[in-house]
Amino acid sequence: MRLLLMADTHVPKRARDLPPQLWTAVDEADVVIHAGDWVHEPLLDALASRAARLVGVHGNNDGPELRARLPEIARVELAGLRVAVVHETGPAGGRERRCADRFGDRDLLVFGHSHIPWDSVAPGGLRLLNPGSPTDRRRQPYATYLTAEISDGRLDNVVLHRLPSRS
Repeated sequence: MRLLLMADTHVPKRARDLPPQLWTAVDEADVVIHAGDWVHEPLLDALASRAARLVGVHGNNDGPELRARLPEIARVELAGLRVAVVHETGPAGGRERRCADRFGDRDLLVFGHSHIPWDSVAPGGLRLLNPGSPTDRRRQPYATYLTAEISDGRLDNVVLHRLPSRS
């Protein structure tokens, strides 16, 4: 199962649309996970109509329309992998312990908010992934997203993709 992970798209505040490379990745994925801060409800509609399967949550910049359609936390099982998705996890310091306490029944936690790519393992084995942002890199050198695969209930081939700079 091929996964595409994104967060903090902030459309249309930071970009008019997702980058073409990301739309291609949407078309290739079996599951698209969006960890919040969509900002624009039509982006949810576009992803929902194009993705084979979409799992998403709302973020702190998402208004009432998106909050009405998306949960704060999503919990799903994907090909035997127990996944949680949330927008915010708090400060980087102590993140693994906090997330292990809150999501210790999961194998993978996908989160956003910081726009900073993150890949770590919490006590107990919970994998934490933040894909960064494909549209608002802030102080990061690149705009980013993640892809991964699930095989036999295991997460494999996690790849951070850098997007070309917008001109």
